[in-house]
Amino acid sequence: MGQIVRQPFVPWALLGLAAALIIVLVWLIRWHRRRRARKALHAAIAAVGNEYLIDTSVPDGMGGGYHVDFLLLSVHGILIIDVRQVRGNIFGGDQMAEWTVMDGPQRFTFVNPQSGLYDRIAAVKAITGDVPIEGRVVFTREGSFPKGLPKWTVMLDGLGAEFPPLEADLEPASLALYRDAWERLRAQVRPSSMAHMR
Repeated sequence: MGQIVRQPFVPWALLGLAAALIIVLVWLIRWHRRRRARKALHAAIAAVGNEYLIDTSVPDGMGGGYHVDFLLLSVHGILIIDVRQVRGNIFGGDQMAEWTVMDGPQRFTFVNPQSGLYDRIAAVKAITGDVPIEGRVVFTREGSFPKGLPKWTVMLDGLGAEFPPLEADLEPASLALYRDAWERLRAQVRPSSMAHMR
């Protein structure tokens, strides 16, 4: 009579559960890192202004609107911030229709963001009237411009230096100059369907 050979017990269900838990844990860690990075980005930009709006649609005068990542009321006037999170070396210029990114072996292009910024500035000016309006395309630390920054672009780390705060006693009077325009703008903008900064 043959001997019964017992197969070793392999807890396949437990191995599957462990694998699923590891995948969920990795996903949670990545989600937490992305969320922390978004909060740091948000805080760095918001620090330049005294009040701000995120992910808004500014009317374009033709029934549509322009998505704006950040609108800020500051002692310098109203700031429009277009955030770009691009990894790699960025090569762009004022007269170039497309800018090129090289990230290791990868190479791709994107549309020059300056023209879109001009449109946003014009749309905000149409609402606010004669107050200083500044716009910047802000690139995060993931990217760099080895040939220099084009006009109206700034790295995130340089934003505060470009728009420094005033002395505390001068700040309220400066903000008061732009308060009416800011309130008109707040009344006109709507939440953007292209929101991605939250």
